[in-house]
Amino acid sequence: MTTKAYTPKLVTALNEGYSKSTFRADAVAGLTVAIVALPLAMALGIASGASPDKGLITAVVAGFLISALGGSRVQIGGPTGAFVVVIFNVIARHGYDGLLIATLLAGLILIAAGVLRLGQMIKFIPHPVVTGFTAGIAVIIASSQVKDFLGLAVDKVPAEFVPKWQAYMAAMSTFSWATLSVGAGALAVIILSRKFAPKLPGFLIAVVVSSVVVALLKLPVDTIGSRFPDIPAGLPMPALPEISLAKINAVLPSAFTIAFLAGIEALLSAVVADGMAGTRHRSNQELIGQGVANLGSALFGGLPATGAIARTATNIRSGAKTPVAGILHAVFLLLFILFASRLMAFVPMAALAAILFMVAWGMSEYERFIALLRMPNSDRAVLLLTFGLTVLVDLTVAIGVGVTLASLLFMARMAEAVEVDTGGRQDTDLDSEDVHQRDALPPGVEVFRINGPFFFGVAGELLDTLRRVGQSPKVIILRMRLVPLLDASGVQALEEFVEQVHVAGAKVVLSGVQAQPKSMLERVRLGGHSDRVFYASDFAHAQALALGLLESPKSQLH
Repeated sequence: MTTKAYTPKLVTALNEGYSKSTFRADAVAGLTVAIVALPLAMALGIASGASPDKGLITAVVAGFLISALGGSRVQIGGPTGAFVVVIFNVIARHGYDGLLIATLLAGLILIAAGVLRLGQMIKFIPHPVVTGFTAGIAVIIASSQVKDFLGLAVDKVPAEFVPKWQAYMAAMSTFSWATLSVGAGALAVIILSRKFAPKLPGFLIAVVVSSVVVALLKLPVDTIGSRFPDIPAGLPMPALPEISLAKINAVLPSAFTIAFLAGIEALLSAVVADGMAGTRHRSNQELIGQGVANLGSALFGGLPATGAIARTATNIRSGAKTPVAGILHAVFLLLFILFASRLMAFVPMAALAAILFMVAWGMSEYERFIALLRMPNSDRAVLLLTFGLTVLVDLTVAIGVGVTLASLLFMARMAEAVEVDTGGRQDTDLDSEDVHQRDALPPGVEVFRINGPFFFGVAGELLDTLRRVGQSPKVIILRMRLVPLLDASGVQALEEFVEQVHVAGAKVVLSGVQAQPKSMLERVRLGGHSDRVFYASDFAHAQALALGLLESPKSQLH
């Protein structure tokens, strides 16, 4: 574990020297991001089944810790849309204490992942899986806001997708023109500001304008104050929820899902930030910072948190230089909580629904989704299955099934790419010794060549090739120069192959074995000191060994 790889970027930035001009740039960026994050944090808190103050607490505590301890120079952390579905379901099933326990566990999982150097594992998450569950989350978020956007009279909205829309359809006659007008107006303000004045904080403008209109005209619409009349001001004291082994077991799957989503989104955001700012993040330290931030958020009664791509991009465009910008963004939000939280009561729920519609639209990545639909059937299947399971079943199930299916399909493609043949064909891509490799072999010697990783997906191919030969050679040369990887199933297949050859009274010569396969074979009875196999450095050496074995079948040439 190198010291630099586990040093927060804040420490690195301060050691490089921190000037007044850098502070001014970070302060402007921090204030800009805080203005963007303020309405978003409230909206995400409500959409998650909690309250707006929980979203703000998360933005303050987790946002501060992610910037202070993370591995990215410009990452902004806080509540994000990716967690909405998971949080809502955990609160519905296990209560808010259950969510706090799950968030604590997720924080510990993220810290462990960083310590174990799993930060680079993000690159192995299949793209169709990420796009599928992200688009599914977007659909669920948008669906959850229909009631508040239309002002429907629904006492309790079902959590499941299909029953939710059935409830909406049944209550459609109760929609409110006033609520719809406020929501549509807020949505129009956001869209127009993005189109004609993208540098302006469209979310905040929509919230302020709609709040003023509702207050002045005394419109009969739901507001944060009417929905949540007892919102506390300030930050609560840190405290642990009531923890028991039964509760831990109940929320552990959700904790892994939260950690998985936090890790993926944080590292994706860090990669995007690197591309925009020309920086380079420390992935393992970023995971540790995310873990500590989730622990801190849970202790203050907040929600799960991760890196937010849109807010991070805003931070960079606003001129942020160091993690101090993210810390100041948390400080500005804290000042709002301490001195202006009562203003939240005037915000219409329809305006927050409009914000979440835009969040869902951004998450959907519809262009990427459509592009993946043009890919081969296997990729389309993973995309649509993950998307469908996310929307109709459960996010945890969707991720598990999606990753498993993608892995199986990948291994199937790998198995198709690996070749086990007996040579004898012209191939201009191979060295001269690989061309017509059987021509110079004496009678009684057969040669097989394995081309590609030899893992469990192709292990049976070796025995099938032996059966297809249809003869009983005295010596078999197994060429492995083009095998970079051998797994446990491949070793097992080789053991079975050698056993069958041994029973038939023949010998096996392994030619050109690379380091990784050789180390695997050393762990079983097929190592360099085995009396069942003979090792040759190259094909010429293997031919000489085979000739010697034919002339002296009882010899133990190695």
